[in-house]
Amino acid sequence: MSWRRIDIDQYDEDAYTEDEIMAEFEAGLTPQQLEADAQTRTSDVRNLMNKGDLNAALVRSLEDPPYLRHIDQVKLASTQSVVDVLNAYRASDIETVVKGLKGEQRDLTEVAGTGSIVRVMTDKRSVTVA
Repeated sequence: MSWRRIDIDQYDEDAYTEDEIMAEFEAGLTPQQLEADAQTRTSDVRNLMNKGDLNAALVRSLEDPPYLRHIDQVKLASTQSVVDVLNAYRASDIETVVKGLKGEQRDLTEVAGTGSIVRVMTDKRSVTVA
């Protein structure tokens, strides 16, 4: 047996399983409820975008992201919603938008900078959303 094929985590008492990690994010909702919430959020985001309120649309699209496993369609719909809002902004406006986000939503850009958002927006290969 090759040492590369041994799962050493099975011998570690402190190793967490995926179930233990994801249990922290359990919202107590069924996948159907999460899908309904995602559809509601997506329609709210579209309505806000149609009204021209992109800042509120971005905040709404970032609320309550789905964390559970086996809900790939819900995650895809949520990602598409965020991407749609970000694509509505001009690249020069991103820094101003990020400053308006809540602390938790702004943490990533403090580490990576706003350039990470602009690069994703301009490089269509980075985000593969159907």
